[in-house]
Amino acid sequence: MAIPFPFLITERLNLRKVLPTDVDRVFYFRSDKEINKYIKRPPQTHEMATAHIEKLTSNLMTDKAIAWGITTKESNDLIGSICLWNFSEDKKTAEVGYDLDPEFQGKGIMSEALKAVLKFGFEIRGFETIEAYTDYRNTPSKKLLKLHGFIPSEGNKDSDNQDNEVYYINR
Repeated sequence: MAIPFPFLITERLNLRKVLPTDVDRVFYFRSDKEINKYIKRPPQTHEMATAHIEKLTSNLMTDKAIAWGITTKESNDLIGSICLWNFSEDKKTAEVGYDLDPEFQGKGIMSEALKAVLKFGFEIRGFETIEAYTDYRNTPSKKLLKLHGFIPSEGNKDSDNQDNEVYYINR
């Protein structure tokens, strides 16, 4: 049985499924130096972007993650992405991750998208805790998380990246 994709609509944004036709934008988000300055990721290719989109679809079908492409109401072009992933085995905890085209940063767009995804995660999916991992130097991301009620998870470390701080919010 196919799981219907949970489209989310906000005042200015559509959060939709990431499609194979989005490969150029996905490649950009995963390879741009500014967007990825705090992310440890190997150099990307278009083939890797295509594989990433396929993985997003697979993760949705196997209930491992939900990834949304962020678009404005005026255009169907991706300006960023946001996901709930890394679900705990009991489906009580998830991690949120996001990226945004620098051209659209500082305009409250990710705040609007995060609000919708948190509401979905807590009210529709029933997660009890949503975590976020962000680089200690990424002040805008930490500010965004705190604005939405996330608090530092003292003593919780990211074993894959010592530069990350862990934040969480409970339902």
